[in-house]
Amino acid sequence: MAQNMTLLWGSGSPPCWRVMIVLEEKNLQGYNQKLLSFEKQEHKSQEVMAMNPRGQLPAFKVGNYTLNESYGACLYLEDQFKCQGTKLIPDCPGEKAKMFQRMFEGFTLADRMANVIYYDYKVPEAERHDSAVKRNREMLSAELKLWEGYLTKGCESSKDCCYLAGKDFSLADAVVFPSIAYVFRFGLCGLKYPKLAAYYECLKERPSIKKTWPPTWKETPGQDLLKTV
Repeated sequence: MAQNMTLLWGSGSPPCWRVMIVLEEKNLQGYNQKLLSFEKQEHKSQEVMAMNPRGQLPAFKVGNYTLNESYGACLYLEDQFKCQGTKLIPDCPGEKAKMFQRMFEGFTLADRMANVIYYDYKVPEAERHDSAVKRNREMLSAELKLWEGYLTKGCESSKDCCYLAGKDFSLADAVVFPSIAYVFRFGLCGLKYPKLAAYYECLKERPSIKKTWPPTWKETPGQDLLKTV
């Protein structure tokens, strides 16, 4: 069933990772895949550009359909294979509403995170200002505190998993977890955000997440850029 799917991906990329998590959750193993290197600019290769003209990863095809936007790919996979694997959209209207809300709030989290981690990459040296760096870090801190507040008391201990939209793992967790893993990879202090830390520790043991853990993360240490956020 997955043999007609092709995924070009990069290690550590949250958009790539969330698609891979959903593929695992829907029992869609065996798809064609190719790991590419951002450092070698392989995401700008003709192979990628033929699937994704923006030269970004993931580049994903299902049969004749191209789904390069990771949220769109995840929603499509759940819709097409809703009776297979993990049910990722709850039936309860309240949980479904919360799931979609948390899913799309994930864009803001990812943006605030990138503004801090990739500031030097995104902003020319002559335009960098300490005040902007401070503001970006404050905005990320405020965003993380918001997510800390979203998590229930069950997330105070890694022994009891909690999820972002209800009692079960959903698309919200599949698409947002990679960003949360990313901030801890860059040194976020779990003592400051204990519920986020417990959520991270719990979900990183989930089979779909362990199976798709970025290979470069296994081989290299993390960084401490966010330890004071």
